[in-house]
Amino acid sequence: MRTLITKIKELHQTETSDTNSKPITRVAGKAMAEIPSIKDAWLVIENGLIQGFGSMAELPELTADEVIDASGRMVLPAWVDSHTHIVFAQPRDGEFTDRIKGVSYEEIARRGGGILNSATKLNEMDEDALYAQSLERLTAVMNQGTGAIEIKSGYGLTLEGEMKMLRVIRRLKENAPIPVKASFLAAHAYPAIYKNDKEGYIRLIIDEMLPRVAGEGLADYMDVFCEDGFFGIEETDRLLEAGWKYGLKPKIHANQLHYSGGVQTGVKHNALSVDHLECVGEAEIESLRHSSTMPVLLPGAAFFLGIQYQPARRIIDAGLPVCLATDYNPGSCPSGNVPLLLSIACTQLKMSPEEAINAVTVNGAAALELEHELGTIKTGKKANIIITNKIPSLAYIPYDYGNNPVYRLIC
Repeated sequence: MRTLITKIKELHQTETSDTNSKPITRVAGKAMAEIPSIKDAWLVIENGLIQGFGSMAELPELTADEVIDASGRMVLPAWVDSHTHIVFAQPRDGEFTDRIKGVSYEEIARRGGGILNSATKLNEMDEDALYAQSLERLTAVMNQGTGAIEIKSGYGLTLEGEMKMLRVIRRLKENAPIPVKASFLAAHAYPAIYKNDKEGYIRLIIDEMLPRVAGEGLADYMDVFCEDGFFGIEETDRLLEAGWKYGLKPKIHANQLHYSGGVQTGVKHNALSVDHLECVGEAEIESLRHSSTMPVLLPGAAFFLGIQYQPARRIIDAGLPVCLATDYNPGSCPSGNVPLLLSIACTQLKMSPEEAINAVTVNGAAALELEHELGTIKTGKKANIIITNKIPSLAYIPYDYGNNPVYRLIC
């Protein structure tokens, strides 16, 4: 099957296949403000891969099974959402109204709400029903341009609950037309029955859960909520070391609510990414500067919780890369809308439209080890691309906040 897209107003995130050029695997610092593009362009896709592209003035003679006239439309790589929790049983709208009345996120958690609330509901739900509604959510975010996604467990908090979640994620992997990565996040919170026996829950994760998860090949990554009141530095060290023994690379929650030391812990363990980062100072930046760990910012959660935003400008100006992800979950960010995320990043984190789009394409791919398959328009890469509505500029995507810019997603 060959698809030819012609008269593209502007083809963004182009990368040459010149043997003398170094592959673009991530962009950092000042380079984040640049997106290479070709105006009045064509793109050809064959058997799911990008086969070629260029200026319409140099369009070769081609035959195609499908020809798409993209006059007035932009084309760019699909979004890569590297941090989500879309497998959950029920929303937490009651907690939303509690927060409006002034109850803090931490207080809700202490009352048995938050993650523990989601765990109770998930353990009660039938696996097939959980899969069906998770697939609906995945389909919805694809309609908004998401072309690859990571999904975490962490709402089971029991051996069978975590296995159920990971089996659902595996079914999504098998049936979705986009790449899906799975993170094992049993260390999301302490279950109520382990409130006074935290060591017992850590041993359950290490001695019983990890061997089962790894033995059945259910996870790509190991995640820990490294935060005051959840899992401290010592516990995170032990859990990440145990995950590495089973080949599970770390992707951890860090510094959402406090300067917890989570960033430095992630870097110490060669984490693929450290995610959240509302609390970032010079020590965290210096740690990241000497690592390959990707800083992943989740401003949708900061927006929804009404807490401080991540210092994106400070991180970028330090010469570091930034990735953006939605954190789609039932409690702190019940949205997987990447175009809305881009609007928040531009208006609240003061990222330029180009920086924000780099953060959910090439850097999003890097945060999921998909940089050689996705994230840029390059011959030989997977053709997971967005054809936009007719829009005047790339900046119009975050400018037109709350609206869907996607005319068509090709996977």
